[in-house]
Order: sequence, then structure tokens, then C-alpha cells
Amino acid sequence: MNRMEELRRRAERTIRRDEKCNGKIDFSKYDFGQPEKGELSLSELSEEVRRKAEQVGVELKKEINSGTYLQIDHSVVYADVINYLKKKGVIVMSTSEALKKLDWVKEYYWRIIPVDMDRYTAITELELRHGYFIYVPPGVKIERPIQACLFTRRRNVAQPVHNIIIVDENASLNLLTGCVTMANEGLHIGVSEFYVKKNAKVNFIMIHNWSQRYHVRPRTAAIVEQNGVFVSYYVNLYPVQSLQMFPKAYLRSRARAYITSVVLGKDSSNVDIGGGIELLEEGSRGEVVSRSIVKDYANVIMRGLIVGKAPNTRGHLECRGLLLSPNAKGSAIPQLKALTEGTELTHEAAIGRISEEELYYLMARGFTEEEATSLIVRGFLDVGLEMIPQQLRSYLKSILDLVAKLSKG
Repeated sequence: MNRMEELRRRAERTIRRDEKCNGKIDFSKYDFGQPEKGELSLSELSEEVRRKAEQVGVELKKEINSGTYLQIDHSVVYADVINYLKKKGVIVMSTSEALKKLDWVKEYYWRIIPVDMDRYTAITELELRHGYFIYVPPGVKIERPIQACLFTRRRNVAQPVHNIIIVDENASLNLLTGCVTMANEGLHIGVSEFYVKKNAKVNFIMIHNWSQRYHVRPRTAAIVEQNGVFVSYYVNLYPVQSLQMFPKAYLRSRARAYITSVVLGKDSSNVDIGGGIELLEEGSRGEVVSRSIVKDYANVIMRGLIVGKAPNTRGHLECRGLLLSPNAKGSAIPQLKALTEGTELTHEAAIGRISEEELYYLMARGFTEEEATSLIVRGFLDVGLEMIPQQLRSYLKSILDLVAKLSKG
């Protein structure tokens, strides 16, 4: 049995094992359809699709960015990079196409995330509907971002995608991903495996704009090799029925990782977020920071885990939640594990309401209560931007401004 067959067998066993579990999402409710190559060109996209994509920062104009991947439901609409980068060997295509055309890609497929980690990874293997594949060759620096948009248009669509990103030695990539829907109900599962090679750097920004009856299950992991840097910045803008994610980074010698999550929990959303870092070799450094604003009847759980497995390593974990409504619920669950001498691990965790003292201070200086609340919320969200390159920082600031604005509505 070859490796690809074994992956499928493991996925099938996982689905059978979980069939009788209560409280799980019923996959039979959703339309998995069939993977399709494409049905539209960029020029044929409706204004509504363009407007929705722009809400999560995806500009569907070829000349603005280094490359674009656009998938609507189960169809790859567009995947390409500018000619300058194409000549240097940069590749952007669907993962399904990469597995067929580039035999070496199979060596990276399900290498970090186990295919049988849970029923969501398993169903992604069994019902794969594309996802994006990006390869950056050694020494190539991509400053203008490559962007990817995973879009759903039809009601009750299930969109299980598998993304593979490989940034080779001494290369760099700025990747902006926006996930958005025009439907009011559906399921999105996004498996993303990042391979950050020696001295390489990846800045990964993911913005989600789903709807109140959506279940969302990102599954992200990165291997960061010697002196590599992996920066992940996630923002959720609108209510979801449920969101569960726990990105992980595995750090080799002197590698660094920064995982930031900013979540707005509204209505009756159930959100379980966080991140984990394993400090595998000497000199590695990592930080996990979670910020949540919770209102209405929403429930947000922030988890974090840092494991020190080598000497001369440092990790910091921070979980902070701000409750804006009497029925809002928040939890912080930080975990630190030191498995060797010479690792230094720290954490901070806090959940509470806006301080009356801060509110009165600002109101005494002429701000209305609403203006004072907005200023406090915006300041609370201002985290992790120092890790983001300047060309993407202004964009992220505008997204955080939007989160603060939406928290009032």
C-alpha cells in the first residue's frame, strides 16, 4: 500500500470511529459537491462578489498583488502569480492540481498535521475540494502580498480545503488570506500546512467574515527550521455558530514564531481559539497572544500552550478578554510545560469588563460614554502589529478599527 492509499485508510477509520459520537456536526447536512477546475474568470465576477472579497482585504485586480488564488464553493476561479515571480519559480495553484502535476508535493501532504487528528482533518482528505498551494524558491523575497480568497456562495455548502505553503531557504512571503460567504449557513474546514525553511520568513494574515449559522474549523500548523520566522495574525469579524481553531508552530534552532488571534464574539457565537508553540531546539523563541471582545450571549474560550523542550528557549503566552454585555462569557486556559532545564516560559491571562475608572477618566476629558468605550476597545485590540511588515500594518490597523466599530453595533 502506498502512502496516499494509507492516508485515505486512516481518514476512513477516523470517520467510522466518530460516527456514533454525540454533539458532532452532521456532515450529511451539507453539500460537498464535486471539485471543479473553474467556472468564471476574474473579469466575470459580480460586483457583489468583489465587494465581499474586499471586506476581508482581497483586491481582485491582478496588478495590485504578487499573486492571487480565488476559490468559490468547490471551483477554482483563478490562480496565478505575476510574470516576474513566475520566472523566478514561484508557484500558485490549487493543491489538487499540485498533487497531480508535481510529484514532490506529496512529500509535504499531511506531514505536519495528522490526517486522523480529528474528524475534520479526515473529511478533508476524503472530500478534498482544492485549497491553495504556494511555493517560493530559495532566496526569493515576496514583499507585495500573495492573496488567497476562499469564498462560499451557495447555502449549506461544505468547503473542505487543504492549503500547503512552502517557503524555501532564505526566501520570504507575505500571505493575505480572506475567507468570506454570501450564504447564511454552511461549513468551512481549512487545513493549512506551512513549511518555513532555513532563514526563511512568512507573514500570514487571515481574516474571516462568515455568518451566524456557519461552522468553521481551521486546522493550521507550521514547521519553522533554523533561524526561520513564522508570524500568524488571525481576525474574526462577524458572528458564527461555532469556530474552533488551535494553530501550532514547531520551532527548530533559533527559530521564532508569533501567533496572534483577535476575535469579536457576538450574538450567540461559540468560539474556541488559541494557539500552541513547541520549542524543539536551542535558541528558539515563541509568543501566543489572544484578544477577544465578547458581547450579547456569545461564549469565547481562549486556549494557549507553550512547551519548552530545549535549553536556552523562551516562550510567552497572553490571553485577554473584554466582556461588553452582562450575558457574555469568556474563559482563558493558558498552559506552560517545561520539559528541560534552561527554558523560560511566562504567561498572562485576564478576563473582565471595561474599567469604570478608565471610562470616567475619558468622559471627564470631554468624551461621551460611547466614544470613551470605543477608545478603550480600540486600545485593547492594538496587539502584535510590531511583528507585521510596514506594508501590511496599515491594512491590519483598518481591520482592527472595523472590529472596534462592530463591537458597538
